[in-house]
Amino acid sequence: MPYVVKQRHVAPAVTDPVPTDPDLPRACIIGAGSSGLAATKALQAAGIPFDCFEQGSAIGGNWVYDNPNGVSACYETLEINTSCPRMAFSDFPMPADYPPYARHDQVAAYFDAYVDHFALRDRITFNTTVVHVSRAASGWDVVTKDAEGEFMRHYDAVLVANGHHWDPRWPDPAYPGHFDGEQIHSHDYRSGDQLRDRNVVVVGSGNSALDIASEGGRVARSTVLSQRRGQWVLRKFTLGLASDLLALPGWMPWWATKARLRFGALTSGNAARLGLPQPRHAPGESHPVQSEEIRRALRSGAVTPRPGIERLDGSEVVFTDGSRASADLIVWATGYNVSFPFFDADLLSVEGNNLPLWKRTVHPELPGLYFIGLLQPVGAVMPLAEAQSQWVAEQLTGRYVPPDAADIRRQMLADHERVRRRFYDSPRHTMEMDFDHYLWDLSRERRRGARRTENAPVPAVAV
Repeated sequence: MPYVVKQRHVAPAVTDPVPTDPDLPRACIIGAGSSGLAATKALQAAGIPFDCFEQGSAIGGNWVYDNPNGVSACYETLEINTSCPRMAFSDFPMPADYPPYARHDQVAAYFDAYVDHFALRDRITFNTTVVHVSRAASGWDVVTKDAEGEFMRHYDAVLVANGHHWDPRWPDPAYPGHFDGEQIHSHDYRSGDQLRDRNVVVVGSGNSALDIASEGGRVARSTVLSQRRGQWVLRKFTLGLASDLLALPGWMPWWATKARLRFGALTSGNAARLGLPQPRHAPGESHPVQSEEIRRALRSGAVTPRPGIERLDGSEVVFTDGSRASADLIVWATGYNVSFPFFDADLLSVEGNNLPLWKRTVHPELPGLYFIGLLQPVGAVMPLAEAQSQWVAEQLTGRYVPPDAADIRRQMLADHERVRRRFYDSPRHTMEMDFDHYLWDLSRERRRGARRTENAPVPAVAV
């Protein structure tokens, strides 16, 4: 049975320095976006010595408009697609006066408040880029670069929290023909000023594509939304509540979550009736797409739906149904590559965004290397990154012992195959997770690992 998610209480503020234990493994955190902040807090609370490096001068990562780090994809009308109670960290709820779905500036302010409440800001080294991470005889060597030059430091563990919405994925291969106008990726879109009084073609079927097309419908001379594959476009509210507040217990199987998504799709109405492509998959077999605005834009004619692109032809775009559209701007909302520029390819490379990990955190072949927030949940990343970070802290302090290596690999491959079966084949689905089930499953594994400490020796750095 669904239940309504309730707001949690604020944990006491950290007002005194938190001591570190020099006998614990030393860790490096890469990035001070939402996942890096979760990792910073968890390691600080556990007394683990660490450095957190952020290449810009601000915390908050992708939620900071014009982030000085130069890789944020935040745009003027961006708001969260997960409700505030579901996105917030477990011990620091979002302000009660926030709307059900907060704007990007409210999310950025929330992260600033979180950092100050838990005294994390001084634990972050800003304007410092991690340029290389390599295995050492014991642990990891990390090379950073700042205004003073490059420096190498040694760590027992590395927590990778650099995000996965910063490396734009362009159509590959490129569409045939040539285009006389301007082409940008949605990563470089900031506001409707880039669309104003222009003939715009937006390509894509995810949340950013729908947001940008909706804004184009308000300010552009003409706006076309081109989609090769249709999606079930869900509404953000059900019975007057943010839709995801009607949640399911985490122990319930995937079919229950899929049924909830199907109900949301059916009650939202099929956007194909408004001219978008008919989805070739059932609700729940793709990452959820939500929009309140796109339906109004399509109904009013402010946005014209078109199928996929066949070719580019000077000042026009030709679609697979033979229709054409005049255009002087194409916005490619075609997703992102999962990439790690600080790893050598022979150590770790990712093909098609496919990187199997145990519990989306641990690489079995690379002890001491952890990934925080490298998942795409049916829900928000932040609470999952928080749970991952706490789990890693338990491993580094010896309060958790993993199962044997063979069991880890078996679980990892089984989970990876399960995700592959649930969602249609696409680079955007390689990291999908059921939000509630993931938290429940990881909590169960953490309890099991705590019980193993009674009978097993504790490694210096667990896998």
